[in-house]
Amino acid sequence: MAWFGKAPQAPEGRSQSKLREYAEAIVIAVVLALFIRTYIVQAYKIPSGSMLETLQIGDHLLVNKFLYGVRIPFTDKRVLQMRPPQRGDVVVFKYPEDESKDFIKRVIGLPGDTIEVINKVVYLNGAPFQIPTEQHLDPLIYPAELQPRDNLGPVTVPPGSYFVMGDNRDHSLDSRFWGFVREEKILGKAVVIYWSWAQNTHGVRFDRIGDLIR
Repeated sequence: MAWFGKAPQAPEGRSQSKLREYAEAIVIAVVLALFIRTYIVQAYKIPSGSMLETLQIGDHLLVNKFLYGVRIPFTDKRVLQMRPPQRGDVVVFKYPEDESKDFIKRVIGLPGDTIEVINKVVYLNGAPFQIPTEQHLDPLIYPAELQPRDNLGPVTVPPGSYFVMGDNRDHSLDSRFWGFVREEKILGKAVVIYWSWAQNTHGVRFDRIGDLIR
């Protein structure tokens, strides 16, 4: 006569131990990811053409959030700053007129600099200042009385603030329109393109992946 017994089962304590290990691993991974995103590096996507041709619509960037200092949670204070923003840095910051939005522009004026725009040409401390990445696609020149895009100032950058502009100068909403960016509102420096998707052709721009942002 055959005898049928119960199949062997893992002890209940061992199963609970495994579940606890998985839960702890997941929690550690989530905390680590949040820490990296908050203090070290964060991904951003370019939604507009204000930084053409430097940055294309559909570029995905990694932004160094550690370089300008670690932000103390729930405050605008920073510690462990490696260096302040420098002229030419492409930075992500909280839009001064709506801090729920993040903008990306290039630093042009540092604290104490005098900025003036005359017929589209930027003057930095009295001398013309042009960068290789800037472009002007609209031949029209607006007077200062109409709008500040092509003629502005002079204005002096206050302490702890920066004057930023988009490389696509004729199609950029930047410091010419809404003023300066406070240093504590700058989230980090854009460093590299890790992915790029051309929305018009629905194709990957492989030639842009890995490009450093200058």
